[in-house]
Amino acid sequence: MSNLVQKIRAFLIEEIYPLEQDFLRKRFRELLPVLQQKREQAKALDLWTPHLPKECGGQGLSLAEFAPLSEEMGRTPLGHVVFNCQAPDIGNMEILLAHGTDEQKQTYLRPLIRGEIRSCFSMTEPEFPGSNPTWMSTTAIKDGDDYVINGHKWFTSSAEGAAFAIVMAITNPETASPHQRASQIIVPTNAPGFKLVRNISVMGHAGDDYASHAEIVYENCRVPQKNLLGQEGAGFAIAQERLGPGRSHHCMRWIGICERAFDMMCDYAVKRQLAPGKPLATSDIIQAWIAESRAEINAARLMVLHAAQKIDGEGAHAAREEVSLIKFFVANVLQKVLDRAIQVYGGLGVTDDMLLAYWYRQERAARIYDGPDEVHKIAVAKRILRKYGFES
Repeated sequence: MSNLVQKIRAFLIEEIYPLEQDFLRKRFRELLPVLQQKREQAKALDLWTPHLPKECGGQGLSLAEFAPLSEEMGRTPLGHVVFNCQAPDIGNMEILLAHGTDEQKQTYLRPLIRGEIRSCFSMTEPEFPGSNPTWMSTTAIKDGDDYVINGHKWFTSSAEGAAFAIVMAITNPETASPHQRASQIIVPTNAPGFKLVRNISVMGHAGDDYASHAEIVYENCRVPQKNLLGQEGAGFAIAQERLGPGRSHHCMRWIGICERAFDMMCDYAVKRQLAPGKPLATSDIIQAWIAESRAEINAARLMVLHAAQKIDGEGAHAAREEVSLIKFFVANVLQKVLDRAIQVYGGLGVTDDMLLAYWYRQERAARIYDGPDEVHKIAVAKRILRKYGFES
């Protein structure tokens, strides 16, 4: 495993880090030709989709084994893209592997694995809280051999340029349990009635291609019923199955960002002069920030590995508490480490010349998406208190 991490680290430092300034200054689509070349190099080095089973061209890694690789990729905004491990494609690959029919795998999964197409996941709606995925208004009604989908989604990440979306829609509204009303349906983005309204501007940046968050309208969008993913009414269960590892993937990436920011902070503290012959590193407060950051990053890493091992051994459902803990804990460590690093850099830290400013802008949402901090904290606390006889 350490050899694989070293290979990925070397590839990123030599081939990808030099592209970062262009990434900060240009639109993402302008980088796609050179990124495609780098992706082909990653394939040639057998570093492509390491998270997948060997029969799918991957390394057959468990979630815990993939963690250090994902952390390494997370040190650069381009890391996961280069190895075809980026969200939401990585999650869509996993659920297509687990629940897709042979035809769905041939049509959607295989090209996704090869990197020939991209995908998006369309669940969150502007009219309802994203923290409650059982509450939505998008419907898929049967008509002949088709589903006709109507609804309004947003934050459908990476929709621009995607070949298909996996859509959460209500198919069984009369079912008593709200957890069994929705299904997941594969919708090609060229299907009639699929309308990409806009890429939502986030912190002043609308983004494009991989780095976009789209508003989508489904207006009498017609797809064949064979595009149903898994069983009808199983949409929530599949989403929960996806979200456990998905939240872990985010945490792994965030630790990589923390490590890169930590390196930048320490390097600048040693080089930048506070006064003649006196570097910033001589400051007691900066030394405290460095010590606190090191402790928090190490703790975050151990928590993520523990959660990943539990998911590997017992399944995502059994690790709900551990996943909630890492989701809010690591997101907050990320915010603190980035904030300290920017403070050490001073005015330079908030310029768009720096990855720090990019991450600070992009990753503030870490405490919101895939369940806000507050929801995860309440869920964990209730589970703990039940052991002491508390009934909410």
